[in-house]
Amino acid sequence: MATKARAKRASAKPVVPTARRDRDESFDAIVGLIEAARLRAYQSVNTALIDLYWQIGEHISRKIAAAEWGDGVVEQLAAHIARAHPGLRGFTRPNLFRMRQFYDAYAEAGEQTAALLRQVPWTHHLIIMGQSKRPEERDFYLRLVVDQRWGKRELERQVKLALFERAVLAPPKVSPVVRQSRPEAVGAFKDAYMLDFLDLPQPHTEADLHASLLAKLRQFLIELGRDFCFVGSEFSLQVGGRDFALDLLFFHRGLNCLVAIELKVGRFEPEYLGKLGFYVEALDRDVRKVHENPAIGVLLCASKDDEVVEYALSRTASPALIAQYETQLPDKALLQAKLHEFWLAGPHTQEDGRETGGAASS
Repeated sequence: MATKARAKRASAKPVVPTARRDRDESFDAIVGLIEAARLRAYQSVNTALIDLYWQIGEHISRKIAAAEWGDGVVEQLAAHIARAHPGLRGFTRPNLFRMRQFYDAYAEAGEQTAALLRQVPWTHHLIIMGQSKRPEERDFYLRLVVDQRWGKRELERQVKLALFERAVLAPPKVSPVVRQSRPEAVGAFKDAYMLDFLDLPQPHTEADLHASLLAKLRQFLIELGRDFCFVGSEFSLQVGGRDFALDLLFFHRGLNCLVAIELKVGRFEPEYLGKLGFYVEALDRDVRKVHENPAIGVLLCASKDDEVVEYALSRTASPALIAQYETQLPDKALLQAKLHEFWLAGPHTQEDGRETGGAASS
C-alpha cells in the first residue's frame, strides 16, 4: 500500500504555487511588451527606409525625365554617396536604378496601394517588381504579403507557382449558398492548392495524402492561408448512434467558422457533395459554438471537370467549395500566355463581383 501511495504521489502533476504562477504571467506580459515594441520599431524603420527609397527614386526619375541627367550621372551619384558615407551599403548604381523603378512603378498608384508600400520590406518589393508583368499583379502580391505576412521565401514560392495567374484564370468554385450569403469567403479559398512539398508517391492513396498533410502541416497551413487554424484529424462526429470521421477540420479566424476538408485522390464525382454536406450539417448542429458562423465544407480532390463541378454545385444547399490539389509545379509561361489572352478578350467579372481584365488595363 505504501509503495502504491508513493507511486501515486510521484505520478501526480506538480502544483505550481499561486505566487510563482502570477510572477510567470507577469514575466510573460513583459516579454510580450518587448516583442510588440520590437515589431513596432522594425515597422518604423521599414517605413522610413521605403519613404527614403521612394524620395530618391522620385528625384532620379524626374531628373532623367527632364533630360537633366543621363544614366552616367546615376553612377556618379553612387560614387558621391560612397565618398560622403564610407561603408554605407545599398546605394550602388543598380540599387539607385531600382529605386527609380520603384517610384515609376507606383507613381500613379492609388492611396490604398501607397499605404501598402510602406508595410512591405524592400527585399519583397524587389521580388514583386522583378517578377510581375502588370500593375494588377503587383497589387495582388503586395496585398497578400501584408495580409498573409509572407516571408521572402514564401513570396518567391507563390510567384514561382504562378498564384496570380491561377487566381485570375481559375477563381474558386463555390456553391450559390457561399456566393450569396458569405461572399467574403470566396477570397479565402483557392481553386487549386499546390502540395508540391509533400513528395507523394505516384500513385498514392487517401491514407498517403492524409498522413503527408499531417506530417507537413505547417507548410499546408501556409498554403491554405494565414487565418486557418488546425483543429483535428479524423475528427469524430456521432450522428444517430453511428460514428463518422471527418478527414481534416480547421477554423478560419477571419470568417469565424469551422472549415471541413474532405480528401479524394481521384477525380471529383457529384456524389461526394452529399457526404461533405452531411459533415457540415453535423458540425453546425453539434460542434459549432453560438458565436460562430455556419461551417463551410471543402472537397479537395486530385482532379475535376469544371463543367461537372458547376452542375453539381448549382443545386446544392450546402456551403461548399470544390478544389483540387496539385503536386507538380505549373507551367508558368503557359499560364502567362493564357492570362494575356484573357485580358485582351475584355473585362471579366470574378466570383466576388470584382471586374478584372480588359485591354484598356494593359
